[in-house]
Amino acid sequence: MGGGAIIDSNNGKEYPGKLTWRVVWSCTVAASGGLIFGYDLGISGGVTSMDSFLNQFFPSVYAKQNSITISDDQYCKFDSQLLTLFTSSLYVAALVSSIGASKITRLLGRRVTMLWGGILFLIGAILNASAQNIWMLILGRLFLGFGIGCANQSVPIYVSEMAPYKYRGALNMLFQLTITIGILVANLLNYFFAKIEGGWGWRLSLGGAAVPALLIIAGSLTLPDTPNSLIERGKQDEAKDQLTKIRGVANVEEEFNDLVSASEASKEVKHPWRTLLQKKYRPQLAFAIAIPAFQQLTGMNVITFYAPVLFKTIGFGSSASLMSAVITGVVNTLATFVSILTVDKFGRRTLFLEGGVQMFLCQVIITIGIALKFGVSGNPGVLPNWYAYGLVFFICVYVAGFAWSWGPLGWLVPSEIFPLEVRSAAQSVNVSVNMIFTFCIAQVFTAMLCHLKFGLFIFFAVFVVIMTVFIYKLLPETKGVPIEEMSIVWRRHPYWQKYYDDDDEQHRVVPQNLEMV
Repeated sequence: MGGGAIIDSNNGKEYPGKLTWRVVWSCTVAASGGLIFGYDLGISGGVTSMDSFLNQFFPSVYAKQNSITISDDQYCKFDSQLLTLFTSSLYVAALVSSIGASKITRLLGRRVTMLWGGILFLIGAILNASAQNIWMLILGRLFLGFGIGCANQSVPIYVSEMAPYKYRGALNMLFQLTITIGILVANLLNYFFAKIEGGWGWRLSLGGAAVPALLIIAGSLTLPDTPNSLIERGKQDEAKDQLTKIRGVANVEEEFNDLVSASEASKEVKHPWRTLLQKKYRPQLAFAIAIPAFQQLTGMNVITFYAPVLFKTIGFGSSASLMSAVITGVVNTLATFVSILTVDKFGRRTLFLEGGVQMFLCQVIITIGIALKFGVSGNPGVLPNWYAYGLVFFICVYVAGFAWSWGPLGWLVPSEIFPLEVRSAAQSVNVSVNMIFTFCIAQVFTAMLCHLKFGLFIFFAVFVVIMTVFIYKLLPETKGVPIEEMSIVWRRHPYWQKYYDDDDEQHRVVPQNLEMV
């Protein structure tokens, strides 16, 4: 398959240990931090399609939506920069907080960062639910963003460090699973709350964010610290005891000694951000930037943020559009299980590539379907039910492709490829790039839909082709490789090996059976 490489870990380092209930419980509780991200992704699009919410906070959009006739341009009915600011302001805050969270994660541990994420998100939920004007809404969104930045910074690192290397992929994907569950729950709540008489259901939708916030607060208070974090903070005896418990065996000397060595190397790094720019980290840094950027340029967040708006535009009524968003939410959640069950068997590259091809084909079909009915005028005439449901079907197939590839892998791969000394800083880069592109897509989507019309889907399809080729040529396979031995796959990659000197990491044990694919 081109320039990738697969490590056969059976001939490399194998740390003893098994998948213990303590690990499963810890990773599951920590991964619940994804609920706050997913809930917000799902809730914002539904709320912004509710008439009562639009009438109170965005009356010009409400008036435009209700005055538009079937002969008007349906592409432009939701074009409002203030409306999109409500959605996108959160991601600017998440960007800022992820940078600060890097230092907290390194100095105080992963659990403390999760705790702060839950507290900040709770404050945002309360502000949004009680909002009386647009600025209260935006302020609440900022606090939600601060919480998401902290959670997205700490949870993937925590899970990657707790999980045995053979199960790291599946356990790390629990984070993406909880994101999809959060989206699904939000879509369901939007559907039912929109039916409440009096038009205050949107307050329940926004206030419901307090529930996942309380879950992550409670979870972070009960979780154990990772051995890596304990060693990093000088608690070696506690770290060894913790490692023994989570691996379920007494013989953890080799893994523990490697963690200590990694920590000692980490302590020599006084400026992890500056160190991250060194030549030997450039291969991983390229992916910490490219993967989250491409993840957003798939166009998936257009579906997630604005599914009700999008479905309303292609011929569904308000209630039907919310139900269509529920359908895609169910598909998103179920398809994520496929990734959990296959990622440690077939590997990261296979899922990336298959998902890319599937998403591209669906985007082409959706583009043709919308172009034939809406054209460039945005006037679909009478849209048959079978036609609208056909579009929903291919959107669901597209969502499934994302949910078992770029969705979970976008969080897994960047969290597992960096050594300890720069891991927190690198995860901040990953989260920051993700939030920058999420903000940009959220802010310009309605304007792009208005001006590019059905060409919007072509725009994203082009990036799906580019990123699939990028993975095919440049990503080495990382399945089954211990997290502290990850540099091996980069040192042996035909393109990235030039970034390593012969004497780099000379004390590491290099697996003998390295097969190029």
